[in-house]
Amino acid sequence: MMSERNGTVVCPGTYDPVTLGHIDIITRTSNVFDKVVVGVVNNPLRKDRTLFTAEERKAFIEEATADLANVEVQIFSTLLVEFARMNDAHAFVKGMRAISDFEYEFEMA
Repeated sequence: MMSERNGTVVCPGTYDPVTLGHIDIITRTSNVFDKVVVGVVNNPLRKDRTLFTAEERKAFIEEATADLANVEVQIFSTLLVEFARMNDAHAFVKGMRAISDFEYEFEMA
C-alpha cells in the first residue's frame, strides 16, 4: 500500500556529469515520494564513452544528496523496468531539457 507521499520512485540517468539541474529534480522528487532511488546507468546507450565511471558518478550524487534521508543511489545495467521492479518502484521521474529529450523518452516508452 502506498502512503500519501506516493511510495518509491526511480530517477534514472547517466548523470555524466551530475548537474545542479539533476540535484534540483532529485530534491523536488524527495519532497513528493517516500523513497527516491537514483539509478545511475552503467553503460549508457546514447553515449559512446562517459567522462566519469559509474562509481564516480554515484559518489558525486551521494555527496550532493547526503542531506536527503530518503534518497538512495544505485548503479544499474538492466532494463529500466527491471531496475524499477527490483526496487519496488511505482513511477519514474525524468528531467526534460528539450523537445529531443521528450522525443527520445516517448520512443523508449
